[in-house]
Amino acid sequence: MLLRPTPTLLAVCLALAGLGATAQAQTSPTVERFKPEVDRLVGSQYPRLETIYKDLHAHPELGFQEVRTAAKLAAEMRALGFEVTEGVGKTGVVALLRNGAGPTVMLRTELDALPMEEKTGLPYASHAKAVSNGRETMVAHSCGHDIHMTSWLGAASTLVAMKGQWQGTLMFVAQPAEELVNGAKAMLDDGLFRRFPKPDYAYALHTSPGPYGAIGYNVGAITSNSDGLEIVFKGRGGHGSAPDKTIDPIAMAARFIVDVQTVVSREKDPMEFGVVTVGAVQAGTVGNIIPDSATLRGTIRSYKPEVRAKLLDGVRRTARATAMMAGAPEPEVALVEGGLAVVNNSALVGRTEAVLRAAFGVPVVQRVPPITASEDFSAYLNEGVPGMFFFVGVSDPKDVVASMKPGGKPLPFNHSPYFAPVPQPSITMGVQALSLAVLDLLAKP
Repeated sequence: MLLRPTPTLLAVCLALAGLGATAQAQTSPTVERFKPEVDRLVGSQYPRLETIYKDLHAHPELGFQEVRTAAKLAAEMRALGFEVTEGVGKTGVVALLRNGAGPTVMLRTELDALPMEEKTGLPYASHAKAVSNGRETMVAHSCGHDIHMTSWLGAASTLVAMKGQWQGTLMFVAQPAEELVNGAKAMLDDGLFRRFPKPDYAYALHTSPGPYGAIGYNVGAITSNSDGLEIVFKGRGGHGSAPDKTIDPIAMAARFIVDVQTVVSREKDPMEFGVVTVGAVQAGTVGNIIPDSATLRGTIRSYKPEVRAKLLDGVRRTARATAMMAGAPEPEVALVEGGLAVVNNSALVGRTEAVLRAAFGVPVVQRVPPITASEDFSAYLNEGVPGMFFFVGVSDPKDVVASMKPGGKPLPFNHSPYFAPVPQPSITMGVQALSLAVLDLLAKP
């Protein structure tokens, strides 16, 4: 959910903080029939869910290393009566519950965390370490995947308890390596939709630094295309006192970092979204040696295919031109497709929107512009599965309001070392939203 200081967001925050008008509710047969029971079940199981959440938060694991996390979720799902398969796409979990004739609904969560240090100071903060790109690093759930997993488990428990009121198949998928933007592909390559039922619908939620109690979504694109870049500039090493005897790859890297931004500012339509970011530069060992190579890693983001194509071409041309200007060998340019834009199905959004607005009220359930981050949930939808990806806020509304005032304390976003979701009611909201969305699709007549 985008945190822009708009009147709409301010109205949401004020309503949730109890400082403004009460959100207007709509009616829905699904909500009238099921919400009281969903609320009761979520309330009764919440203490256990919070315990699970804090354990997951304190024990994060990196992509394709989620052994403990996958095993914990698999054990929880088996205890609920699901048929569980582990290790799909290394180390994904697929849990099925067949309950008569009806559609198959998939709920996806992510298992992995980020290679970064947590600085929240929470009593259950992560102190875990792992190896990433050959180096030891701290690990933290600074993107909220622990909230996602807990909400996923809570929805599973709720739906099992209400098994007599719906029919169809639940397909709960715990995916590895979302942060690497290739865990979904790994699961699909391992036969996710061949070995298991291909779902008729799919849902995934994601934390937002917006106010807890708020839900955001969109029709059409909701996230961006993501491509990774890795460029190796090849030079000729030598002594720092005699640069004329060398071809300096660090200078080439610096020139590229600056010049590639003209692709964004001068070649791309200024009305279309597109970003090229270099996030890592690795070169050299000490200050008085010019190395013989420099490696750059980064990301390329866009919404539209034609913008994506222009940015990719521009990165290649700029890298080659930079090397040519320096009289250096042609660089190695690797552009790796990550997650494509998540495109929400309009019919499913329209149906689910009515349920969520009836359950939680207006204006706290809102359509929002697409975000510029990326997600590989799109890989499932691009297989022809109608899906909906939506956001749940996790910050105290009063803190959000304060952050929007001049000089206010900035609100930590996802991937910040200070990102600290408020567990309650964030988890409760996630469980309720997922449970009601599924019940709307599978309810018995």
